[in-house]
Amino acid sequence: MIAKNQETGVAGEPAGSGRNEQKVEITDPKAIRALAHAARLEVISELYATQVSHTATELAARTGLTPSAMSYHLRALQKWGIVVPAENAGDARERRWKAAGKDFTISGGSVASPEIAVVDLELDAFRRRASAFAKAKARGERRQRGETAEEPASVLLSSNLLYLTNQQRKELSDRIREILREYELEDPTRIPQDAERVATLWSMIPDDRSAPGN
Repeated sequence: MIAKNQETGVAGEPAGSGRNEQKVEITDPKAIRALAHAARLEVISELYATQVSHTATELAARTGLTPSAMSYHLRALQKWGIVVPAENAGDARERRWKAAGKDFTISGGSVASPEIAVVDLELDAFRRRASAFAKAKARGERRQRGETAEEPASVLLSSNLLYLTNQQRKELSDRIREILREYELEDPTRIPQDAERVATLWSMIPDDRSAPGN
């Protein structure tokens, strides 16, 4: 099995509540290479972030592909245990797909090239989102009306250099995941009226360059 699925419990939730708490971890180099495609990463981001099932047609509309091409990518992701078929809600003419778990991670070990390919695609997705936001007419109109004076910055990107032990790296990673989990919707189908969809991206990359003066 390429994708490692680990069941985890959630404090305060009854057993069998239906909440998908599996963690999907990709370690096989072939599986990592299979992810190095913009459409597949977009599908993974959509399904894992929202935890809502979609048809190939719905996902194709988000990526600019044809439904048949999207079906091909979904079957490829299913092969590696990343997505699974979902129950159809009424109309059974087209298969629905969902994330195979709650969290998704890539642990490539010494396989550097596939990891870099995935990073490049994720950064491209970030650029597309930032560009789309900058060009959105609605937000331009809001700025002109002065409605954003007290709002926090909409697009954030920061970088920090830290010196961490392996244990500290794990602790930091776990803490960030816990913070993000606090803001996840318990029911992805019930979105607060004033909520705006926001994409988050964070990374932790070893920097083996010598510090100035060393």
